[in-house]
Amino acid sequence: MLFNSVEFIIFFPIVLAVYFIIPEKFKSIWLLIASYFYYMCWNAKYILLILASTLITYASGLLLEKSDNADVDESIRKKRKNLVVAVSFLSNISLLFIYKYLDFTCEVINWITLHTGISFNIQAPHLLLPVGISFYTFQALSYTMDVYRKETNAENNFIQYALFVSFFPQLVAGPIERSKNLLRQLAVHAKFSFEDLREGVLLMLWGYFLKLVLADRIALLVDTVYGDYTNYPGWYVPVATMFFMVQLYCDFAGYSTIAIGAAKILGISLMENFNAPYMSSSVEEFWRRWHISLTTWFRDYLYFPLGGSRKGTLRKYINIMIVFVVSGLWHGASVTYVVWGALNGALRVIGDILKPFRKAVAGHLHIDTDKLGAKVIGTIVTFMLLTFVFIFMRASTMADAVAIIKQVFTVNNFWILFDGSLFECGLDKNGFLLLLSMIAVLVVADLCKYRGIVIRNIILRQERWFRCLFIAIAILVIMTFGIYGPVYGSSAFIYFQF
Repeated sequence: MLFNSVEFIIFFPIVLAVYFIIPEKFKSIWLLIASYFYYMCWNAKYILLILASTLITYASGLLLEKSDNADVDESIRKKRKNLVVAVSFLSNISLLFIYKYLDFTCEVINWITLHTGISFNIQAPHLLLPVGISFYTFQALSYTMDVYRKETNAENNFIQYALFVSFFPQLVAGPIERSKNLLRQLAVHAKFSFEDLREGVLLMLWGYFLKLVLADRIALLVDTVYGDYTNYPGWYVPVATMFFMVQLYCDFAGYSTIAIGAAKILGISLMENFNAPYMSSSVEEFWRRWHISLTTWFRDYLYFPLGGSRKGTLRKYINIMIVFVVSGLWHGASVTYVVWGALNGALRVIGDILKPFRKAVAGHLHIDTDKLGAKVIGTIVTFMLLTFVFIFMRASTMADAVAIIKQVFTVNNFWILFDGSLFECGLDKNGFLLLLSMIAVLVVADLCKYRGIVIRNIILRQERWFRCLFIAIAILVIMTFGIYGPVYGSSAFIYFQF
């Protein structure tokens, strides 16, 4: 059941109506039932995986709390707690590995044996990837670590904890919430609030605009070029990749914003997942603003435990590379994702190494890096660097990525940017110009966000007639200019595959 499907448009109001009508003691049970039903609409049997992850991490929290309260030596207590954490992580990561990485591992082993002359071949099981498994696994594991670090108390109520793992607005694609934020809110059921409803509706409408009007329209161009890149060589690819970066942003930020809005109507505040990332003037800043729930997860549960920057500069750079390579693997079981992660890590490390040099040059040339001109140049350079890196995320295979990059540097057809050739890449002239105008709306919105201006708060402060008119116009724009997939079917969000 997709957010942009008719089924969800029916499902969500029913969930809301029942939730705010039923007695307090049944609200958590109702939300859990709704969440499990929502997930089972994809593949009912995979609810067992969520239950397994939930039971393991729920038990780990109780055992960690019991160890903390046990009257034993500190060394014994620490060993018990480490064992509980190890079992929780190994169990959950094993489930994730089997369903997401086993095929990839078999392919790597077969490739190695083939090129080393060993007569050995492993048959990959080709299991169906459970939607959202990377997201809810990381969310459940963060609970284990939070209890271990005593940053949150163990949850004794299994229903409350199961709801934390499976809360339907953010179940399949985040934001990846922390127990100390979401568990606390799920324990206190909010009363119906018109303020929450208005804010939630505005958030959801913006998410639908990003997904239906922008992301799915851009997909027509990107899929055309990448699906037949031999017939769209040279400058077609950089253009398509830049559009892909906008598509990916709008698609994922669209999902996150709809999720945040839906939760807000239920009286629950989820963390922000994107903060105008393409306004960043460095790769380091970009990763502070892009997929915030995941980058902070890796920071807190991988980078810091590895030592962060506390063990010297070299170790810091090694830790950064480890985090980005693992992040690449998290996104997908493919060499292209590993390379994508490694290149992002390399850009991050190189940027840190060159930081003193850039400051020295700016000082020598009397350039104020806080001024608009320097920031604009930094933003353009950052976007261009990321455009190259994101080729590896969009390309189907490494061979495709290499061939695409080779074409970029060997085929000189710069004129396609001006002769109308781009109007033959899945969008006609009117569709292309409409897309550019909608991207302009996105740029203005992100500029406001970058400067700390919250547009929805401005709208909410207006009179009722204005708010109603704005919402009506927004719905009309989405319904008129949205792209609804082949034969008006809803198209999946990109991050569902991760």
